[in-house]
Order: sequence, then structure tokens, then C-alpha cells
Amino acid sequence: MKLLVLVSLSLVFFSACSTRTLPHSKLEPILEPLEKLERNKQPSYELKSDSPIALALYDEYKKWDDTPYCYGGTSKDGVDCSSLVQTIYLGAFGVRLPRTTQEQAKVGYEVARNETKEGDIVFFKTGYETRHSGIYLEYGNFINTSTSRGVTISNLNNPYWKNAYWQSRRILDY
Repeated sequence: MKLLVLVSLSLVFFSACSTRTLPHSKLEPILEPLEKLERNKQPSYELKSDSPIALALYDEYKKWDDTPYCYGGTSKDGVDCSSLVQTIYLGAFGVRLPRTTQEQAKVGYEVARNETKEGDIVFFKTGYETRHSGIYLEYGNFINTSTSRGVTISNLNNPYWKNAYWQSRRILDY
């Protein structure tokens, strides 16, 4: 019985952030339609601002849009919130940030929620000891990664994010 539990837990652990591969013969009929969808896929959000900061962030967002969430993930196979913030900041601005949300929350300086601007990092308390981060884009919208939707754009006025909001920090002084 212990062996069965151990094997089951091992399978869950090792498949947590992986994708399933179908046999090649089952892929052939759907390859062309999938390639066509990927080429025609548009990002799930339309930028309204012409701010250079927002444009740079949006360009990075488009590279990561719909990437699945994976705790500890750092690639397009799966990414967590702090890795996404770190990667987008490096790609958009050439700025290196710490890897974890806890460390990112110490960088820059705090700004009031109503003074949050493009490029500020927004932080949330999503559990007793759980923290979440994203990057403010425009009009209350911020880039983040969701456990259910992957990399996406959410809004600070959504009741969930409004209640979980913790702080905003400015890294870029402009």
C-alpha cells in the first residue's frame, strides 16, 4: 500500500508542469489547423495607451500571453508571477529584479494605489503567507499569471484583486 501511494505521489509530482505528448500518428491530422491558429492568434488584450513604458510592457506581454502558470516555472512551458515580472522587466527595460515576490517587494519605493503608473509592480496578499505580483499596464490593468488562465491581463478593480491588493512599488523613475 505504501509503495502504491509513493508511486502515485511521484507521478503527480513529476507531471505537475509537464505536457502530455500524443503519438505522432495522432498528431498529423491536426498539425495544419493548429499551426494556422498559432499564426493567426491575436493577444487577448488591446493596448489603449501610447505611453513608451506601456508599449514596451505590452510587447513583452505578447511574447508570454497564454503561457500556463507553473509554481517555480521560468519558461514558456510554465511561469510563476515573480518570474514573469522578472523576465518582462529585463526584456522591456534591461532591469534585473530579484527572483521572488518577497524580494521584489523590497525594491524601489512604495507608491499609493491611486498613484500607480505604467511599469509599477503591484503586489497582492492572496493567502496567509502567499504573495502575488504583476506589472501595472494602464487603466487599472496589470500583467500577471493566473493559476487558471496563465499569463493574462487582469484589472485592479476586480473584487478579488481589489480585496487582495497590498502595495505598488515604483522601480522606474520617469
